[in-house]
Amino acid sequence: MPNKADLVDAIAEKADIAKGAAGAALEAVLGEITEALSKGERVSISGFGTFSVGSRAARAGRNPQTGATIQIAASNTVRFKAGKALKDSVQ
Repeated sequence: MPNKADLVDAIAEKADIAKGAAGAALEAVLGEITEALSKGERVSISGFGTFSVGSRAARAGRNPQTGATIQIAASNTVRFKAGKALKDSVQ
């Protein structure tokens, strides 16, 4: 499974740039996506997909060790919807 270092290596090779520049570019992209999501905005990358923020309602859960019922607080989560080109490439 590729990790961040593997992505930096691939970007550097395919774009014919230094690994430092590729790492900085990847950090910039991830930083911008993170910043937009933290503001509640959607990030759409044509041909790849859309990142958005979704909310989960508070709900009752169960502690697996004790079996006791617990209250799980409401929270926000990141959602991703793959674009058509990405879906087609994995079929």
